[in-house]
Amino acid sequence: MESSLLSNGPLWVAAGAAIVAALGAIGSGMGIGRTTAHAAGILSEKPELFGKMIVLMALPGTQGIYSLVIAFVIMQFFGFVGGNPQATPGQGFAILFVGLAVGLVEFKTALDQAHSSVGSIDLTGKRPEESGRAIILPALVETYAVIGLMTAFLLILWISSKPF
Repeated sequence: MESSLLSNGPLWVAAGAAIVAALGAIGSGMGIGRTTAHAAGILSEKPELFGKMIVLMALPGTQGIYSLVIAFVIMQFFGFVGGNPQATPGQGFAILFVGLAVGLVEFKTALDQAHSSVGSIDLTGKRPEESGRAIILPALVETYAVIGLMTAFLLILWISSKPF
């Protein structure tokens, strides 16, 4: 039984897809929870700033979307979407590690972006005219989430083309 489990490439591919999706979703959920909780205090005194703060509150959610896209691409490339999953054990283990590595990037950048967004929410609360500049600060963190997304695409493409 153990040898069949270890040699089940599609199982490891599915695990990699699940891990990347879970880590990105958890990080985004935590990040949005932090930004919205912080913004609520400011909005209780200045509700007119809601439109200027909504993007800052939502920015940490992009990593969850990126992770879901990565999981879908993994499943598409290895036949899960069509109903005929195929992967060698080597491909499966490689995708498992891609899912873990990129999932950790998306998780961490979601939390870091939330931290930056909280500062930008404070800036917008004190100086609403600076809301445009305030968005740039957490958007800098977004760069690294996008790098994780692009790296995942390249690795998935390469791994899916190599029967190792």
